[in-house]
Amino acid sequence: MIERVAGKSQLQQIPDAGKRTATGGFAAALQQELTRAGQDVRFSKHAMTRAEERGIEITPGLIDQIKGSMVRAQAKGATNILAMDTEKAFIINVPHAKVITAITQDEMKDSVFTNIDGAVFL
Repeated sequence: MIERVAGKSQLQQIPDAGKRTATGGFAAALQQELTRAGQDVRFSKHAMTRAEERGIEITPGLIDQIKGSMVRAQAKGATNILAMDTEKAFIINVPHAKVITAITQDEMKDSVFTNIDGAVFL
C-alpha cells in the first residue's frame, strides 16, 4: 500500500531484524552491546564494604548473574533495580552498571527497599 501511494517503499529493511542471534536472542545481543560499549559491572566502595562485612563472595559467576539482571532490566526500561536470590540481594544502578549495596538474607527480612523501579531474580 505504501508503495502505491508514495511511488516507492518508505520502509527500509534492517538486515537480520527480528532474527535470533546465534548466541541466544535479544538478551545475548544486548549483553554483547553492553560489553562492546565498555559497560562492565562495577561495585561502589559502599557495596564492596558491605559485601565483605556480610560475607558475600563476589565470584565470576555472580558477576555474570548481575550482568544478566542488568540486561533484562535495561530491556524493560528499569534504572534502579533490586537483583536478588534466596541468599543475597544487590541494589544496582543499571545505566551506570554499578552495584550500590549488597544485602544478605537475614537483612532482607526486615528491609524496605525504596527508590527502585524493578526487581530481578538472579
